[in-house]
Amino acid sequence: MKTEKPDIQYVNRLSPLVLAFVGDAVFNLFIRSRLVMKKNESAHMMHVKAINYVKASAQSKIVSKLQDKLNDEEKNILRRGRNTKSATIPKHADVLDYRRATAFEAVLGYLYLLGMNERLEEILNMAAEIIENEQEGEKHNGEKEE
Repeated sequence: MKTEKPDIQYVNRLSPLVLAFVGDAVFNLFIRSRLVMKKNESAHMMHVKAINYVKASAQSKIVSKLQDKLNDEEKNILRRGRNTKSATIPKHADVLDYRRATAFEAVLGYLYLLGMNERLEEILNMAAEIIENEQEGEKHNGEKEE
């Protein structure tokens, strides 16, 4: 699926928003594939579930729990992505959440473009598990309150 591997200098010169553009697609495809492989459900149901992973608030939570597990290079991309000003912010997103989500997607785009697939997969799996563990916790807390 990938074309040629760009050199690190080229990727480092890319805007964090360009990295996030790629990272958004990588994360969406990863989550959709994960949902398809877990359970045979309707496309609509999987879309609804995917939103719980890819929305800005979820990605912001991922960043808060994942940032200590990033290496210095990844932390630098995260910082650049978080500090980048975007022309628009979705109407349902908090500004801080949106900036952290952009930062997370920039890291994913960076790793993808450099062909660092093993590290990319490691981060993607950790991210998915953060959201899934939170959803499990909410289910259990909801059951106790009833």
